[in-house]
Amino acid sequence: MSTVPEVTLNNGVRIPQLGFGVWQVGSDEVTDAVSTALETGYRSIDTAAAYGNEEGVGEALQRSGIARDELFVTSKLWNSDHGFDNTLRAFDATLERLNLEHLDLYLIHWPMPAHDTSVSSWKAMERLYAEGRVRAIGVSNFHAEHVRRLLDEGGLVPTVNQIELHPRLTQQEMRSFNKEHDIATEAWSPLGQGQLLQDSTLAKIAEAYGKTTAQVILRWHLQIGNIAIPKSVTPERIRSNFDVFDFELSSGDLDAISGLNEDQRFGPDPATMNAA
Repeated sequence: MSTVPEVTLNNGVRIPQLGFGVWQVGSDEVTDAVSTALETGYRSIDTAAAYGNEEGVGEALQRSGIARDELFVTSKLWNSDHGFDNTLRAFDATLERLNLEHLDLYLIHWPMPAHDTSVSSWKAMERLYAEGRVRAIGVSNFHAEHVRRLLDEGGLVPTVNQIELHPRLTQQEMRSFNKEHDIATEAWSPLGQGQLLQDSTLAKIAEAYGKTTAQVILRWHLQIGNIAIPKSVTPERIRSNFDVFDFELSSGDLDAISGLNEDQRFGPDPATMNAA
């Protein structure tokens, strides 16, 4: 089994740099998919209340027999659960669905700027952290101005900002902001929802290394310092996405991949995503 590098968060907690995401994985498929990921060697699993599959993730975790302290489990607070008391209740519900006694990382899924509820939600998460019910807290899909609100009005700096990030949306400015504030950058949709797998530049680089395009993209993420959480329900692809530790991209190839940036989002814009 390959050893996955770890990123040390600003509170000292360590997170595997390559994890397994389950966004858009149905509840009928998620247990098998997560089981395959764990058998492959993944130890970081990323889910969310909104995905509707926390129960299946929990079942796979229990079934695996892997010690809890070897696993890193992330979930997220959904938009309809913002607010101090709602956040505490939502966290309890997430733990119950996952059949866990604590989380390793809990994120505010979206800032919902029009509702102005992120600060009260953050303060509830700070309480959960203080009580030892979650090892680290962070945010997802936060622009710099959204993070600044928490820095100005909260007590803790987020450990992680999970954002859409792939070669067509390299998020250099946001990554620099995160780094400046010692916030780890985690990439969701690291493969661009499959839209980049036929890209000619990436295909040429992949051919040169004898790797798949997906493997090259994931290697790019790792080498530029991102945490990445690819998802798949296909066992062969789950295993293939993990096979990225036996080669290294040259600086020229890293630059070529970063040069594909078009600031192209495949998901919602956090500035206007306010749906609960």
